[in-house]
Amino acid sequence: MTNVLMTSISKKIPMIEAVKDACKKIGSSVKLFGADVDPDCLGRYFVDCFWQMPQLSTLHAKDIIHYCRHNNITAIIPSRDGELLFFATIKKELEKNGIAVMVSDVNSVKLCLDKLLFSEELRTMKLPAIPTALSVEKLSSHNLVVKDRFGAGAQGVLLNVGKKEAIAHSKKLEHPIFQPFVAGREYSVDVFSDKNGAVKGVVVRTRDHVVHGESQITTTVSHKTLEALAKKVVQKIGLIGHCVLQVLEDEKGKLHIIEANCRFGGASTLSVSSGLDSFYWFLLEANKGDLKDCRFIKPRGERRLVRYPKDMVIEVK
Repeated sequence: MTNVLMTSISKKIPMIEAVKDACKKIGSSVKLFGADVDPDCLGRYFVDCFWQMPQLSTLHAKDIIHYCRHNNITAIIPSRDGELLFFATIKKELEKNGIAVMVSDVNSVKLCLDKLLFSEELRTMKLPAIPTALSVEKLSSHNLVVKDRFGAGAQGVLLNVGKKEAIAHSKKLEHPIFQPFVAGREYSVDVFSDKNGAVKGVVVRTRDHVVHGESQITTTVSHKTLEALAKKVVQKIGLIGHCVLQVLEDEKGKLHIIEANCRFGGASTLSVSSGLDSFYWFLLEANKGDLKDCRFIKPRGERRLVRYPKDMVIEVK
């Protein structure tokens, strides 16, 4: 069995632990390498080996291949929006060298990173994406949301404001876009698709308490309509591996797709504990395994994830 590299580990300890659990299922000798540009990142204390990775602007496919060959790594798991396009671009070259990457193809990644393009493409496909525009004049709603077209999380987002305030806030953003404000219930939907694009499983969860765009408290729910919609969206836009859809359900029960993140989410570990074994399935495929015998079985009863800080004491030698 070969080793695994997770990039941009930062302080993503729950995700690191989930990947380590998947590594153990593959084989007891599998090591998890963690990479980050910050040599002092917290994640380095939770991986088997740490790599102070150079900035992406200075990296080439040959550098990644060299590092992976030297350390017997055949699987890479990117974890940050800003690196997805880099890995999608070199994905085929890495695969030729026996290195699998849990990332979608270039066009799918570009679509998810661009909120305006994402909305327009889905609406062309007759899917219920939230209307998105470059100007407030193109929207009929009086209550608006302003955000950056390419921003991640809650960065620069302003909710439920009038047109005048929306325009004023937009001037603070590099690439502002406008959407109607929709009151209702907010969901995250975790989906895993195999390397051929077949959806293996779907878990819907409510976003009960959100801080900086990420759920600090989230609860799984049964929502067959939303599960079916999420599966359709992922297959239509060709997402591979783990992805997360953000969806609003208004007071009339109508669903509005906000965005798709084609990576593992901050609170997606809840879905792993609910049967969506994304990292194990990806690593199994990377090791030429067959997913046909791996079933997605959601446990009875719903589960809730509460994210909280935790201390760790280590012996200094």
